[in-house]
Amino acid sequence: MRIAVTGSIATDHLMTFPGRFADQLVADQLHTVSLSFLVDNLDVRRGGVGANICFGMGQLGTDPVLVGAAGSDFDEYRAWLDRHGVDTASVRISEVLHTARFVCTTDADHNQIGSFYTGAMSEARLIELKSVADRVGGLDLVLIGADDPEAMLRHTEECRSRGIPFAADFSQQIARMNGDEIRILLDGATYLFSNEYEKGLIESKTGWNDEEILERVGHRVTTLGSRGVRIEHRSEPSIEVGCPEEESKVDPTGVGDAFRAGFLSGLAWGVGPERAAQVGCMLATLVIETLGTQEYTLRRAHFMDRFTKAYGHDAASDVRAHLS
Repeated sequence: MRIAVTGSIATDHLMTFPGRFADQLVADQLHTVSLSFLVDNLDVRRGGVGANICFGMGQLGTDPVLVGAAGSDFDEYRAWLDRHGVDTASVRISEVLHTARFVCTTDADHNQIGSFYTGAMSEARLIELKSVADRVGGLDLVLIGADDPEAMLRHTEECRSRGIPFAADFSQQIARMNGDEIRILLDGATYLFSNEYEKGLIESKTGWNDEEILERVGHRVTTLGSRGVRIEHRSEPSIEVGCPEEESKVDPTGVGDAFRAGFLSGLAWGVGPERAAQVGCMLATLVIETLGTQEYTLRRAHFMDRFTKAYGHDAASDVRAHLS
């Protein structure tokens, strides 16, 4: 099963200021702020939902195809993804814009001042999925993740017109989308991904209740935070999968992307939605135990030991051969 993942590619530049922003602000001069903070450290992390999901799939050996747009500064990031099993040949490189970037400073009180530069991500709308499919010999599923909104709409319409199954995953972009756009993006999706809050927002913005949405998608996959995930289908009993026990809780950033990586890998292996969700929850647990979205290491024996403890020997026997 060949899966393409469309979505953002970005780097995060995270800095820490040892003082308090509030101490630097003069109440009667807020209309003319001019401040510079001397920070203690700079942490540059690879990110973007498309790249994060593909990294996880690459760790699991499912050869994902990353589809997105980056700048000429993407070379080092590309090499990293290539080394970790990601097909990056369909990433569009902008001739004039840098790769999307989030720059954020956090103070001693955990207040943050940040800026997001869209950059090359805006050119994702120029990518045609047909050329991607032709290059790799066809696509069995396209995940349409958070990206340039016009790109998300174009990819969805192209999947419909070409008969390519697709998964809808609005993620961070749902806040800026209106009901009409969301209805277009989810109608006919083989899978619809969201967390609990996004689930409510989708229903509120579209005006469709849960039953009406289930009539328009194949499976609805809702992540439930520490409670795991629920998978619904209009003609089948819902499936609920819990999370493995955490060894530590370091950083929740990228946990949702890791779940999707594991779930999609399970689909590629053909192990069914319940097993796929279990793989997703196990991978998400590794990420929450790690600082950074792509800094975890998947050690097969360790992964399977913890997977077996969480989900039992029958589940492990269905998955083990695919990790060998």
